[in-house]
Amino acid sequence: MLTLTNRKKVVSDKPMTLMEKIYLPAIVGGMFITFKHLLRRGQTVKYPEQLRPFAPVYRGMHVLKRDEQGRENCTACGLCAVACPAEAITMIAAERKKDEKHLYREEKYAAVYEINMLRCIFCGLCEEACPKEAIFLTDRIVPTEFGRGEFIYGKDQLVEPLDNRIDISKRQDSGKRTK
Repeated sequence: MLTLTNRKKVVSDKPMTLMEKIYLPAIVGGMFITFKHLLRRGQTVKYPEQLRPFAPVYRGMHVLKRDEQGRENCTACGLCAVACPAEAITMIAAERKKDEKHLYREEKYAAVYEINMLRCIFCGLCEEACPKEAIFLTDRIVPTEFGRGEFIYGKDQLVEPLDNRIDISKRQDSGKRTK
């Protein structure tokens, strides 16, 4: 038979010695590792009072950004939903009305934008696919909930508030979105 690679390994079928049969060296070696770990100092962090440092490229909770005038950047193109490998993003597009020019940048906007956080794998492909730089993963931790329904985030939880803008400069500087 012809092999496709040269990574062939010859397996030996030699008989086991008496020490290998009773597994005593393996048990002693495992106990040594266990006792060595027992004597180490723990890595426990008292969470609310003490925070661990996060990497600058940590991918946390999503945010839908606004422009300088407070209008939503999302134009409901659907590229983020197509790029999502977990199919966690759903949206419904709508046409902007004349009296809504101060709310949305383009003629088309996302009337419904939902992310199922139980399905999301926080890969960041949605923010890479967005041509309008509307969605980003922030450094905020996704809060815990008790019910499954609370993990489907709508626009009310995703769009950044006007009075409390979310800084995503670390995310913009760390990847392809350099200006």
